[in-house]
Amino acid sequence: MNRPLTQQVRPEWIDYNGHLSEAYYVLVFGFATDALMEQVGLGASYREQRARSLYTVEAHVRYLHEVVGRTDGEPSRLWVTTHVVEAGAKKLRLCHEMWWGDTRVATEELLALHVDTAAGRATPFPEEIVERLTGLVEPEPDYAGRAVGQR
Repeated sequence: MNRPLTQQVRPEWIDYNGHLSEAYYVLVFGFATDALMEQVGLGASYREQRARSLYTVEAHVRYLHEVVGRTDGEPSRLWVTTHVVEAGAKKLRLCHEMWWGDTRVATEELLALHVDTAAGRATPFPEEIVERLTGLVEPEPDYAGRAVGQR
């Protein structure tokens, strides 16, 4: 597991029911993916210098508990842990877990491809990135690999 990403819930993220709107769960998960990319050397300078990046090609989000915007008069804070569960020559599978206090409120499993942005197609990771990613691989959580509605 990598260092958790923390994020304060912003007032504009709260929907008409007083809860975190579903799109913002995905936004925060995206911030966690960006943090992992920086950690392993796939950040902004990599993208600019090599014209390569990660593109998400599939994602599965589970909304487990509601998050309210404020608790005890203070904005709510979320934290996300990221688990690298598979790293291949061109692909990466991640599982993010979002927490609000001691409660896991959402999970996201995603599949991303390493893409040559100029050519518009998948391309192998550089060897040093593969080494960093494979060094982070851990067993997949019990919810990984499920389809929508699967029991």
